[in-house]
Amino acid sequence: MRFSSRTEEEPQITLTPLIDVVFLLLIFFMVSTTFSKESELNIRLPEASVEPEITDQDRLLQIEISSESYFSVKGPGQSAGGLMHRPSIATLSKAIDKASSKRRDLVVLIRADRSTPHESVVRAMDVARRLGYLQLTVSTQHDPASQTAQ
Repeated sequence: MRFSSRTEEEPQITLTPLIDVVFLLLIFFMVSTTFSKESELNIRLPEASVEPEITDQDRLLQIEISSESYFSVKGPGQSAGGLMHRPSIATLSKAIDKASSKRRDLVVLIRADRSTPHESVVRAMDVARRLGYLQLTVSTQHDPASQTAQ
């Protein structure tokens, strides 16, 4: 009896399908990810003769409004908030709740540019009042000319 001698081929692992799957997953996650644009607004504050200072930054919720009605909401300890262009009342409410962790003891500081439409400032005040914030202040810039005139 004669047995044929088999030569066993060495198994090969092809990496091409694995690489294809990894690239497809990478493309899927890149397309499905949402990116939030966070930046600071460039605001020129109106001037006032007296400027009280708020020293307790842990109790401060800032709503910044640019002259083009871009809103940014920053809670205590946050350096920047997400930008919203002319947000609805519901969107602004959600942003304030998220930034403040629903703490109603915070002081709401509205920092609006001097050429901001009045409607935007009133919208921010109205939303803060509806959410139950009792302490509200508007930020101004110190006017050195008013002290020299006195």
